[in-house]
Amino acid sequence: MSPRRAPKPTERRTIRWRNRAVVAALAAAVLAGPGVAQAAPQTAPPSQEQVAAATITWTLERASNPTQDQQTAYNLITAAMNAAVARYNNLSDLGKSITVRYDPSVPTADGNINGTIRFGNRSYMTERTALHEIAHTIGVGTSSGWSRLGGGGTWTGPQATALVKQFDGSGTAISTGGGHFWPYGLNYDNEFSNTAADRHVQIVAAMVRDGL
Repeated sequence: MSPRRAPKPTERRTIRWRNRAVVAALAAAVLAGPGVAQAAPQTAPPSQEQVAAATITWTLERASNPTQDQQTAYNLITAAMNAAVARYNNLSDLGKSITVRYDPSVPTADGNINGTIRFGNRSYMTERTALHEIAHTIGVGTSSGWSRLGGGGTWTGPQATALVKQFDGSGTAISTGGGHFWPYGLNYDNEFSNTAADRHVQIVAAMVRDGL
């Protein structure tokens, strides 16, 4: 048996090249085979700062031992305020802490920028009235911004003005007077509808952005 001949340098280079080619081909075949997926490297999404929206909260002052009259009023006021606050919190990022009282000496209802609302007459213990009075606690008719932007009989802030034009057409303006506004001020029961109530909240929020 003759001794095995050692490969020449050129042959060794050829063998190494062929070995590399075979390994590359095998790797490509494995990756291309069924059930094998090539996952692209995942990059972490950029972190985003989460800013919590403000909310409106409210509490009802109750007598420790309420009369039947007081309890009936409390029930009506609670239903009205819950509905109104839920609508504000759903459609705006306004924030306010409100204290509510039942005061039979109040002929209707009233709201103050200090965060108090008083309900007197039963017929005003409604969502419409609650929405309207919440607007007063936020600044409608009660803030220096109101005097500056609405004191001339027409609201001059650009955002609320643009919004009412979007709702009712380019010729529409927000009129002001006596601490109230219209349209969508919900000043009377016959102004109330779900659409009007939603627009009321959106306009009040726009007024705040204007500088109410």
